[in-house]
Amino acid sequence: MRVWTRTLSGRLSRKSSISLENMAEEDNQSIHNENNHVRTLRDHMNPTRTSAPSCIVFPPDASHFNFKPGIIQLLPTFHGLELENPYLHLREFEEVCNTYNDLNCSMNTIRLKLFPFSLKDKAKTWLQNIRSGSIRAWDELQQ
Repeated sequence: MRVWTRTLSGRLSRKSSISLENMAEEDNQSIHNENNHVRTLRDHMNPTRTSAPSCIVFPPDASHFNFKPGIIQLLPTFHGLELENPYLHLREFEEVCNTYNDLNCSMNTIRLKLFPFSLKDKAKTWLQNIRSGSIRAWDELQQ
């Protein structure tokens, strides 16, 4: 009987005859990777992060920020089109943020947390292409 098995390097190999004991041993070895770490189904379903880290570095009080339901829908959107005025978008964005009060964090944190949600299309691509970790304050983002 021909049986296909997977080697430790991950390649399939064909064996012409195999006993049940050997098959159980190879099945046990095939679920382990080279570091002898068992990968669970959860590991296979949640891929590792492959995108670049954000350009925004949030202040320490950002972990206390609470999103209110509906705040994202109130934010103005900016698509990065030639007809759109970025300064007008920033002014409207700040107006909305000024209506949002959170005693646990500063206005700087609120603006940094909400700003990516106001960008769409080309503008979102622009933000994602900024060097990671380069923005630490709202004033730096405005420039």
